[in-house]
Amino acid sequence: MNLLVDDLQVQMQNRFGDIEFNSDFRISIMFELLMQDRRYTAEQKVFQALRLYYPDLQQIKGYEKAIDDMLWFYRCGKELANSSKKRGNGNQSKQIYSYEFDDNYIYGAFMQQYNIDLQDIEYLHWWKFKAMFDCLQDDTKIVEIMGYRAMDLRKIKDKKEREHYKKLKNVYKLPDMRSEEEKEADFANELW
Repeated sequence: MNLLVDDLQVQMQNRFGDIEFNSDFRISIMFELLMQDRRYTAEQKVFQALRLYYPDLQQIKGYEKAIDDMLWFYRCGKELANSSKKRGNGNQSKQIYSYEFDDNYIYGAFMQQYNIDLQDIEYLHWWKFKAMFDCLQDDTKIVEIMGYRAMDLRKIKDKKEREHYKKLKNVYKLPDMRSEEEKEADFANELW
């Protein structure tokens, strides 16, 4: 899928046919929040995700296809770059934004840059939202904060400058939502 040349409506029609599917940005934000919520089992998350995207579950003819279609949609019509990529603590990228904890900054950035009120807009396709989010300019607070969170302090040679950015990373760090067991496992993985 190419957002520049492919018609979103045609892409959705080709993929989902007559099956009703929620493509509003709010649904995919709720999906991401659901996937990060540790209170639910994997099975509960899948069921809840299907309920988010498919208003009428009875329209689903095959759940495996419905899940694949849902994930394809969430990835903005992109296939996985490397599906054989290892999944593990050492290969996970650090989270630099959170729809839950950065909601004010994201809302403000869309107002500042695009003059879009995310509360008042009736509908915005997820793929359009995601493209705009990915292209937020450096002068928005959320991009500034994401820069601090992503910064590798080991690459900063000047001690005062490193301390300055270390403080900013600490001010804007996201809460650690891992369980104690996950923290211990991550610590053990870092040692070996």
